[in-house]
Amino acid sequence: QLQLVESGGGLVQPGGSLRLSCAASGFTLSYYAIGWFRQAPGKEREGVSCISSNEGNTYYADSVKGRFTISRDNAKNTVYLQMNSLKPEDTAVYYCAAERSFYRRCMSFNYDYWGQGTQVTVSS
Repeated sequence: QLQLVESGGGLVQPGGSLRLSCAASGFTLSYYAIGWFRQAPGKEREGVSCISSNEGNTYYADSVKGRFTISRDNAKNTVYLQMNSLKPEDTAVYYCAAERSFYRRCMSFNYDYWGQGTQVTVSS
C-alpha cells in the first residue's frame, strides 16, 4: 500500500527554521515526482515546492524562494523541505504528494498520492 507520512512540523518563532520530512512506503520514491503543498485556514491549497524524480528540476513558489529548499534522498525513500526565515504567513498544514512521473507542475490536481499533513505554526 502506497503511503506518505510527513513529520517535522511544529511551533516556531518568526525567523526560525524547520525541516519537514516525507517518508514513503509501499513504493519506490525514485520513480515519482514529489511536491510540497500547504493549506492555511480559509485558503486554497497551494504548491510550495516540487521536485522531479531525479532531483534535476525544482520549483518554488515566489513566496518561499530563497527561504525554502526541497531535496530528496531516494536511497532513504524520503523527501525534505528545509524551511528557513519562517514568517507568520507560512503558518499552514503542509502536505507532501507524489505522482508517478518524471516531473509535474506544482499544482495539487497533478498529484494523486497524499500524506496526512503536518502543522506548521509560526508565531511569537
